[in-house]
This record gives sequence, C-alpha cells and structure tokens, in this order.
Amino acid sequence: MARQKWIYRTGTALALALMLAGCSGFKAATPKNFTGALNAYYGNHDDCLFPSALRFPYEASTTGAEDKNKKGLDALTAAGLLKSLEDRDIHVKRYELTPYGSRIPPRFCYGHRVVTSIDSFTPPAMVNGQQTTQVNYHYKMMDVPGWADSDSMRKTFPAFAKSTAPDAQDHATLVLYPSGWHVPE
Repeated sequence: MARQKWIYRTGTALALALMLAGCSGFKAATPKNFTGALNAYYGNHDDCLFPSALRFPYEASTTGAEDKNKKGLDALTAAGLLKSLEDRDIHVKRYELTPYGSRIPPRFCYGHRVVTSIDSFTPPAMVNGQQTTQVNYHYKMMDVPGWADSDSMRKTFPAFAKSTAPDAQDHATLVLYPSGWHVPE
C-alpha cells in the first residue's frame, strides 16, 4: 500500500512537472520571451533624431518665435549632413541636404536598440481583450553612425544622449498574440 501511494505521488508530480514545462513555451511571461520580442521589434525600428521626416529644403525663421528644429539642424550642418544659407532680408535660414546627408533617412536615424536585460515586468493582465504586460529593460544602442557619435549631437539632442548612454533603460508595453509576445504597432 505504501508503495502504491509513492508511485501515485511520483506519477502525479511528474505529470504536474510536464504540464508546467509545457507552459514555459514562447507564450510564457518570461524575461527570455520579452527580450526576444523587444529585439525583434527594435531590429526593424531604428531610433531617430526627429519623430517625423523633415522635407528639404527646410526653412527656419531667424526672428520671433524660434523654430524648434533649428538647433538640431545647425548640429547636423556642423556634422556635414546639411548646408545652410541665411537670407537676412527675409529673416530665414534655409537648410539643404549635402550629398552625404542625402544618404541618411530624412528622420536622421542613428541605430537600433538591443535589449541586454529585463529589469522587471508586471503580471500579464487583460487589457482590451488581450494579455498585456509592462516591461522595464536595459539596452545598448547598436550601429551608431560616425556623424551621430559626438558630444555636440548629445548636447543638442538629449533623447539621443539618453539612448546612447552605457546604462540606457526604457519601458515598453508587450501584448500576447497567437505567435507570442509583441510590441503593438
């Protein structure tokens, strides 16, 4: 009788272990799955200096309300991506792409993130009918071009400085789809 109880308990423990092992697949809420989802997303989404593409030639006013892009455009001029000409009569500074600058995407993208660690995540919960979690992570910026890797660019673009720092960190929302965890578009 004791032997039968031992066999029953051992069998039950093995069955439970197999069920739990089956739950640790690509849909499980694990740092490994979150890292894979984030790296897949960022492998196709570069970080850029501007949220939307700028059209060139670009004209910025030199009087009155300061153009929000002017400092950045001046830094890109110093980096050799743009050339500028100021028309003092009409108080406008005109920026045009240099041949080197025309090879860069118009948002001036500077690399992509590679997640190095998952620091924390919320337990997955239903939001709008989908399992969702908030993930905090550290990352390293990869493929930063030479024109961007300068102190003057970091000074002009604080978000760029933050993202290229050695201890860069951020957070993201991940959603569980039938194919696994993904960053929603």
